[in-house]
Amino acid sequence: MTVQGDQVVEAALGWIGTPYVHQAGRKGAGCDCLGLIRGIWRERFGNEPEAVPAYSMDWSEPQGEEQLWAAALLHLRAKGVADEARGDVVLFRMRQGAVAKHLGVQSRVGADARFIHAYARHGVTESPLSGPWRRRIVARFEFPQGAL
Repeated sequence: MTVQGDQVVEAALGWIGTPYVHQAGRKGAGCDCLGLIRGIWRERFGNEPEAVPAYSMDWSEPQGEEQLWAAALLHLRAKGVADEARGDVVLFRMRQGAVAKHLGVQSRVGADARFIHAYARHGVTESPLSGPWRRRIVARFEFPQGAL
């Protein structure tokens, strides 16, 4: 465990209970999965690195473009998918052949692995990183060192 990873998890835990609201990113008021990551960024770093344009629920699927993955590569540090740690930002592909469009923060590792994410009809919650979720992970990132 790193101090930085613990700080990211602590920040993410503070968002639990925030309702799901598409395109939002305000603790307690509403957020989606990207809004959760953006909110943690603002809490820990200050201003966001770029403005996020409006996006639809299908999140670049019609074009087949991995826009969320590309943005993560610009602002976060890529890791190996199997190199899990507390505080990692995990990117999921929700169905085979679709673009990756769901994000979460890993809160526990090992046999009791868990992650925090904003999920439609559930809001921000902590869920087990069970086999079905784990199989959907396509990339893993960490916030830049020293920025927290």
